[in-house]
Amino acid sequence: MNYIENLTSRYPELKFMENGVKRATEAVVDCYKRGGKILLCGNGGSAADSEHISGELLKGFMSKRCPTEEELAKLSSALGSCDLAAKLQRGIPAIPLTSLTASLSAFANDVDPELVFAQLVFALSSPGDLLMCLSTSGNSLNVVRAAQAAKALGLTVVAFTGEGGGKLLEISDLTLSAPEKETYKVQEYHLPIYHAICAEAEKILFG
Repeated sequence: MNYIENLTSRYPELKFMENGVKRATEAVVDCYKRGGKILLCGNGGSAADSEHISGELLKGFMSKRCPTEEELAKLSSALGSCDLAAKLQRGIPAIPLTSLTASLSAFANDVDPELVFAQLVFALSSPGDLLMCLSTSGNSLNVVRAAQAAKALGLTVVAFTGEGGGKLLEISDLTLSAPEKETYKVQEYHLPIYHAICAEAEKILFG
C-alpha cells in the first residue's frame, strides 16, 4: 500500500499536497539514513501532535520493526532472553521538545519564553537533523524562532501549518499547509497527513 496515495484518495481536497507529503517523507527517510534525529515542536494541540508523531516514529506503527540479527544477538546477551529481546523494535529517533517540561519552564522563567524551543534546538541538534514545526497559523513566535535557529544550525525544517503558511512559509524548507484556517480544522487535517508520512517512511525503511 502507498500510504500517501491512500491519504489523497480518502481526502481528495489534499491532492494538491501529494508532492509535498512525498517530500516530507523523503526528508524523514534521508534524516534516518544519515544518522540524524527528528526534533518536533508546537503549542497546545500542536504540542500533542508533536508527541503523537514521535510515538509513531519511535516504535512500530503499521508494522513490526524487528531488530536485525546482529542487534538481536547483542540484546539477547544483555537481556538474558532472546524472546524478550525480540519484542524490541527499531525506531526513527524523534524527540518532542514539548515533553522537556523542566527545561522549557526553566528557560521560560529564567530567560525568555519566546526562545524556549530555539534553546532546545540549539542544545540538542546536529547539522543534518530535521525539525518538524507545527503551528496552525504558521506564526507561533516560539515555533518561528525554533525554525530560524534550526536553519542557522544546518537543519532541514518541515512545517505543518494552515492555509497560507504564515511566517513559517518563509523560513521552512517545506511547508505543508492544510486548506483551512480555523485551528481545530487545520489540526484535523494534520493528523492524517503525518500518519501518512510516518507510515510511508516506515515502509521504506523497515519493509
